[in-house]
Amino acid sequence: MIFATADLCDANEDKLAAGTLRVLDPVFRLWGRAGSFAGEAVTLKLFEDNTLVRTTLEENGNGRVLVVDGGGSRRCALVGGNLGQIAEKNGWAGIVVNGCVRDTLELNECNIGIAALATHPQRSQKRGGGERDIPVRMPGSVVRAGEWVYVDIDGVLVAAAPLN
Repeated sequence: MIFATADLCDANEDKLAAGTLRVLDPVFRLWGRAGSFAGEAVTLKLFEDNTLVRTTLEENGNGRVLVVDGGGSRRCALVGGNLGQIAEKNGWAGIVVNGCVRDTLELNECNIGIAALATHPQRSQKRGGGERDIPVRMPGSVVRAGEWVYVDIDGVLVAAAPLN
């Protein structure tokens, strides 16, 4: 799927006005080989524990986008090179993290897209906590499981339904 988030905004001003298309705050940096990525959202809410991230990415992604609300923590990474490779192998389109990533050289070799706030060299804890498929608060908007996420260098969009 080739798209530009700016063009999607221009073509869907009515949805922006209605709130069925939302733009997340411009705080994300991109990694991975995919210059843009889109798909149906799978949501996780967790804090400084990436156990549920790994468990979810080990499933068949079917071109979906994993949206991780890590509480905006900048004290550890929630996604690294190993998880990027798992996501690619299992057919995920990409990952959006309200938190940090690490192993960015490895992430940049993966044929998926990753958007996150920053990098951090320390790995997260493994406590097994977190919730899945619930509404999550990302910078600028809530994202619900089943909504559509569109990401490129210009930003992150969340739509109630697929966009044309």
